[in-house]
Order: sequence, then structure tokens, then C-alpha cells
Amino acid sequence: MLAIAFAAVVLSVSAADTPQQRYIDRWAATAVREMYRSGVPASITLAQGILESRSGLSALAAEGNNHFGIKCHKDWKGKTMRVDDDRKGECFRVYDTAEESFRDHSDFLRYWDRYKFLFDFDTKDYESWAYGLKKAGYATDPSYPEKLIKIIEENGLSKYDSMTQAQAARASSSKAAPASPKASDSASYKSSSKASEKASAKESRVAAKAAKVSKAEEREAARAARRAARRERLAAAEVIPDEIPEAPNSLEIPELVTPMAAEEFHFSLTRPVYTRNGVPFVYSVEGESYSSIASSYNLFPKEILKINDLSAETRLLPGTVVYIQQKKNQAEKGLDKYIVETDGENLRDICQRFAVKMSSVCKMNGFSAGHALREGDTIILRKPGK
Repeated sequence: MLAIAFAAVVLSVSAADTPQQRYIDRWAATAVREMYRSGVPASITLAQGILESRSGLSALAAEGNNHFGIKCHKDWKGKTMRVDDDRKGECFRVYDTAEESFRDHSDFLRYWDRYKFLFDFDTKDYESWAYGLKKAGYATDPSYPEKLIKIIEENGLSKYDSMTQAQAARASSSKAAPASPKASDSASYKSSSKASEKASAKESRVAAKAAKVSKAEEREAARAARRAARRERLAAAEVIPDEIPEAPNSLEIPELVTPMAAEEFHFSLTRPVYTRNGVPFVYSVEGESYSSIASSYNLFPKEILKINDLSAETRLLPGTVVYIQQKKNQAEKGLDKYIVETDGENLRDICQRFAVKMSSVCKMNGFSAGHALREGDTIILRKPGK
């Protein structure tokens, strides 16, 4: 009976010991951590990793730590390797660690404009994310969404979209198991078990540490939400916070910046005033100029031009964003950078879009005022760690 029970355990372990399952056990906690950092569902990250890297067994993943087939693009300055893909010998990024690949994948989706609509979907709506990735042009395979959905559903990956970071760390730790022993080699089995126990103990300590960090993050998020609620109650009715489409629907709760009371800016009560990155602005209407808007808000013409990173009066088209107070030195929390979609994008337009001073963006990136942008360039909008 004992031998039968032992054989059943061995068969059970073997049945679950597939490349896909090993990949999930190894990288689920990382995918969940990235979900909380960026807003990309963990199930999508894991499914793409499994599909793109053949469960971590592809040459690109094994030799280059690149789990998502991310190509070099023009701004990549790290190591590279050539792999036949859509074309022969295409350039792909090489990472020092696989974790860097996961982070780059999240940033790739979060900061490219073509993917920003994905963050309107709930993090638990993996089907919309899968079809959205195809719509945005992530892959040329027409059945790409169906393949992702199949991987998610066959492996129960959607459960990770509802996990906390601590829960994912504990789940990954609990699935660590010793290698299946041969029935005739009990000594080898005991040795393997001891090694596994040590590894499991180490992973448990890591999981415990992650749990403490996660609880601290949750407490800070709750405090931020309470602060935001208080600020919203105190905000002037005339100031309407602008919706910021660039920000992802992340699981993180960013600290909100509350505009000052309207009276302090001498706002007109006859038109709505919006805010972006905590900076008040208006939308221009037909017939207005920068000078006329400046006059409405007790500003000098040269002052409003400087605020909007202009050196001279230009034609003002209806619907243009015109800031009426100095922009910030960096973008909102969570908007760390922007990835250029096409050659020749205008640096000033990007700064207007995120309500950041162009001089500050140039300083952070080492640009001159007339710097020409190229497709794939990464524009830093916030200082690291700030």
C-alpha cells in the first residue's frame, strides 16, 4: 500500500511538471508585481511570456533573458542578438536578468500610445486585453488573441489577476517541490528533499518579506485615497479636474495633486477651468489668441507664452490647451516616461500634453530645445525614485 501511495504521488507530481507549469510557478509572482506597478494583468503577462518564449525555452529567453520578443528599436543601447522572426536576422534586446524583460514588457505596453486604450479595460477582463493587443498590432498572427485566451483558461491564470503580491509570492513558494525521485534510490530522494526544504525555507522568508511590503503598500494606498477624498471635498467648484487619458488603469493609487482655490488664480466664473498634473488650463475657442486669454487671467502676453513654452505669438486653433499657470518640473506620479510613436514628434507638444516644462524635460533627458525625436525614443518625464 505504501508503495502504491508513493507511486501515486510521483505520478501526480510528474503530471504537473510541464514546461508551462514550471514557467508559471517561476514567474507568477513577478507578473503580479508588474500588474501592481503598471496595470498590465498578470494573466496576460504570463500568457504572453509562455507563448512568446515557449515557456522560457526559446533561444531568445534562454540566452538573452528576453521573454516577450521585444525588438531593439532605435533607442536601445544595451546588448543585442539576431534572431530570424518576421524577417531574417532581426535585432532583439538582451537583458541581464529576466526580471528586466518583464519590466520592459510592462513599460512597452504602458507608455506606447498605441496601447493606451488597453488600460481602459478592467485588469480582470483578459479577453478584451487579448483582442486589444492584436488590434494595437502587438503580433501579426491573426489567431494571437485566441492563443492567449486558451493559455490563460487552460492554466487558470486569471486567478493571478485578483491576487495581492503577498498571495502570489506565497503561491509560488508553496509550489516549489523536490525533483521526482526514482523508487529505487531512497538515499537520493532524501538528499533532494533536504535541498528542497532549504530552498523552500528561503523562499518562505522572501514571501514573508514581500507580504510585509505589500501590507505597507496597501496602508499607504488607503491613506492616499483618504487624502484625495478630503482634497476633493475642499476643491473649488469652478475647477474641473481634467481626465488624463495617458495614465493607466493601474492597481496602484497614485497620489493626486489638488488645484488651489479658483480665487487665487483670478479665474473667470464664465468658463470652465480644467487641471492637468495640478496645473490649471482652458480650452481655446474660435477667435481667441494667447494675448486675449492672458488678458482674461491678468497675465502679460509674454508671460502666457513662456508658460506654454512659446517664444512668439502663434495662431491659436479652437480646442487648444492653454495653461494659465506655470507647468510642473515633472509629470504626474505613474507617468514616468513617454515612448515616441513616430519620427518627428514635437517635444513641445509632448510637454503640453503632460503639463511639464520643456526646459525640465530637456534637462532630464540631456536634450537641446530643438532636439529631433525619432520613433522608439524614450522621453523621461519624472526623475527616478521621485
